[in-house]
Amino acid sequence: MNEEKRTGVMKMKQLTTMNEYTAAKQGKSVLMFSATWCGDCRFLDPFMPDIEAKFSDWSFYYVDRDEWMELAQELDIFGIPSFVAFNGGQEVDRYVGRERKTPEQVEAFLHGLG
Repeated sequence: MNEEKRTGVMKMKQLTTMNEYTAAKQGKSVLMFSATWCGDCRFLDPFMPDIEAKFSDWSFYYVDRDEWMELAQELDIFGIPSFVAFNGGQEVDRYVGRERKTPEQVEAFLHGLG
């Protein structure tokens, strides 16, 4: 994994290889598809460290949609920010779309993962 993605005050692991993606989805992981130019994505940045801390049983990964376009298409990610949760190699849920997501909406999604 790359050191950590630093965007604003957000700090999470950034996927850099397909092997990292394969390994990440084997555990309890949440992939956050985003991009540096995305204003709605940047809106969430200040809240993500607290969200990650509240849901520390999940590993969070930043996926730059522009660098991972093929993966985004494979997972049907057409809008950002989007979140896809994996456990044991299987997708367990997703919160995708173009609309701005509030911290409360992201937390509600994560609570639903159990």
